[in-house]
Amino acid sequence: MSDREGGSGPPTDDDLSLPKATVAKMITELLPNDVVCAKETRDLVIECCVEFIHLISSEANDICEQENKKTIAPEHIISALNRLGFTNFAPEVESVLKDHKQQQKDREKKVSKFEQSGLTEEELLAKQEELFAASRAKFQSGQPGQQ
Repeated sequence: MSDREGGSGPPTDDDLSLPKATVAKMITELLPNDVVCAKETRDLVIECCVEFIHLISSEANDICEQENKKTIAPEHIISALNRLGFTNFAPEVESVLKDHKQQQKDREKKVSKFEQSGLTEEELLAKQEELFAASRAKFQSGQPGQQ
């Protein structure tokens, strides 16, 4: 039994992949309806994608180290794309990054109903008990023979 079979140790290249069903769906959506993709072709596309991710990650890591940083930032990925000649990908990545940052800001702005109420937790619990009591009274008054 190897280290990976037991779940310990770092992942090997054989352990790294992409979900086959997701890749198959993407390929199907991109191809014309009258074209099919062989399983071997799908597997090759997955291998190419994993290799591309390795390449970009490695270059981004080099850039990160040159800047004496310990965390790869999105800007390092964009720089890696440009350094490796994938400049045509950079605008799309920058657009996705901008959208992602906006979504994060929007999530942070959302205020919970509890915060919107302006009431303390005790006040909300008291209000809830009042509503339960009113509901019980209404139910019991509408049901003859029950107390």
